[in-house]
Amino acid sequence: MDLAYRDIAYCKNVGAKRADILRSELNVRTAMDLLRQYPYKYIDRSRFYKIAELEDEDTYVQIVGEVTEWHTIGIGKAQRLSATFFDGNHQCELVWFRGGQYVKLQRGVKYLLFGKPSVFNHIYNFVHPELTPMSKVTPEMTQGLEPYYNTTEKMKRIGITSKTMRTMIAGLLPDLKAGVPDTIGADVLQRYRLMSLRDALINVHFPKDTTSMQNARARLKFEELFFVQLQILRQMKRREQFPGFTMPIVGSRFHALYKSLPFDLTGAQKRVIHEIHDDLKSGHQMNRLLQGDVGSGKTLVALLCCLLAVDNGYQACIMAPTEILANQHYETLKSFLAPLGDAVHVALLTGSTTPKNRVPIHNGLMNGTIHILIGTHALLEDKVQWQNLGFVVIDEQHRFGVAQRAKLWTKNQMPPHILVMTATPIPRTLAMTVYGDLHVSIIDELPPGRKPVQTIHYSLQRRAQIYTFMHKQIEEGRQIYVVYPLIKENEKMDLQDLQNGFNELCEAFPEYKISMVHGQMKASDKDLQMQRFASGETQILVATTVIEVGVNVPNATVMMIQNAERFGLSQLHQLRGRVGRGADQSFCILLTDMELSKDTRKRMDIMVATNDGFRIAEADLQLRGPGDLEGTLQSGTPFDLHIANLATDGQLVTLARQAALDILDQDPLLEDEMNRIYKRQLDILRVSQSYNWSEIS
Repeated sequence: MDLAYRDIAYCKNVGAKRADILRSELNVRTAMDLLRQYPYKYIDRSRFYKIAELEDEDTYVQIVGEVTEWHTIGIGKAQRLSATFFDGNHQCELVWFRGGQYVKLQRGVKYLLFGKPSVFNHIYNFVHPELTPMSKVTPEMTQGLEPYYNTTEKMKRIGITSKTMRTMIAGLLPDLKAGVPDTIGADVLQRYRLMSLRDALINVHFPKDTTSMQNARARLKFEELFFVQLQILRQMKRREQFPGFTMPIVGSRFHALYKSLPFDLTGAQKRVIHEIHDDLKSGHQMNRLLQGDVGSGKTLVALLCCLLAVDNGYQACIMAPTEILANQHYETLKSFLAPLGDAVHVALLTGSTTPKNRVPIHNGLMNGTIHILIGTHALLEDKVQWQNLGFVVIDEQHRFGVAQRAKLWTKNQMPPHILVMTATPIPRTLAMTVYGDLHVSIIDELPPGRKPVQTIHYSLQRRAQIYTFMHKQIEEGRQIYVVYPLIKENEKMDLQDLQNGFNELCEAFPEYKISMVHGQMKASDKDLQMQRFASGETQILVATTVIEVGVNVPNATVMMIQNAERFGLSQLHQLRGRVGRGADQSFCILLTDMELSKDTRKRMDIMVATNDGFRIAEADLQLRGPGDLEGTLQSGTPFDLHIANLATDGQLVTLARQAALDILDQDPLLEDEMNRIYKRQLDILRVSQSYNWSEIS
């Protein structure tokens, strides 16, 4: 039977009990699922070390020698076993903090010591090493690269360790050697010089040498990324066939706003507007992602594109994730549109809009007198019906669910054009995967005249000096944000918290008014405090990361972030983007503990060195990996990578996407005989991984 369909319970060395755990813990249901549980690291068991050759940074090593003495220290749970190991010239210490009673040691016996060395009191020691009498060492234990597999605590409790995983996978080796159907066509394998699936699976689990292992991993990474890209691009090809409202006219409202602007658009803004207009006049429904750093002018681009729709007889809407951001967009658009008088009617609809005020909005949308509607989830309500909705802007789309966004498609007889906006710069390789089914436009320059925010990194011990600086800024009429990682004090975490920070700031700045905002407040209370700060009634806003997006106070010139080491690079950059919005020089102050890890210090150095959001996003991807990225970019993404890594495999992403494009350009439906293997594999993946590919932007 094909390994892709063989039940894991009927595989050698598995059985019913292990099969149940593999299903529940790893979603391993078939023999092929088990083969797709790739090692997370390898250790070279062919090399033997001497103690004199050890270095602090060594990973795992093996040494041959004898145990010369041992003794037990402590009693009860605190008991530990300590031993001295001698390789003939030098000695090191062995320690077992638990399970020492099960370690049986003998003098005069040659042992194979295997473990990870560390230095304690200027002596190398091994904690919980493997110690095997040489008489029991098999050739397999000291040959080639030994793979290590991820296991969960529940698996370990019933005895499924990394070695057990290797034994179960070894049981499938005869089937593998007999051959398995490949998932990639011979032409692609040849063009990209890839191993066959059979050889790749053998060499990823039982590599002959480092080169074989690396080639196997490259093939399997390519395959994984290839099928992600194939599915994404099939979706894009399907969308490109959807009919869309045609909007060829660049009309009077667009020109009136363009001419009334007191500044010139940047070259990037002009380029993006041209790209969007090309979509609008193509006759196909647009799905485009607009990336732009904080302050790059995305909102103005969105407004001008809304006017393209209005000039062509259609209505437009801008949907924001929060009332604060929706209100901000409304005020910004009204300000831009003031010179146009009554030519463009803009309305605001949020959860706070009263039933009385909703009636004229609903009527205005139905009779077409409202041209642009700005709002929150309230736009999705069934009662909100339009005369002719043709253009939709979704701001920070990751905050809306697929089902919610789908409702916008039902607001007209054909799906409206969709423009997705994000202020989080996305590395190219990540964008190609997370947003791979959208065409991408990037605003990669800031408006002229904006002063870069000056970023400073201080230790928490210099708070008094910083308070002096804050006093000076407020005396000059400026305002200040202070951000904390926690709302309340937490005994388990030695961090500054908002509640105590607020009290401390009230004591340090008794002559000034201070607002406080956090996620546990009622929306109305939160909005009130934000408005007090925005109007200048309060001079300091103490907050958690709820102010990460949706706050625009040009008079605020200082962003102080307490325990900045607790935040990722992208989040720090978003917080920094709250200042620098006016003509005055602005500052971002990163306060951290004195003692920082290597990666944390790198993050702080990057923040101080650059304001370029795309450089920061690339660095964040490298440092943090692609798994979370602040829990926003990848939440709900339709793929689960087992071996590929978007942080390090960017070149493979590009190659895999090109390979998928080449195939779909010739055969969009994958109907040709030579392409049916791709359709078959996509069906297997859809079942085994429950991909949730959506038709919605």
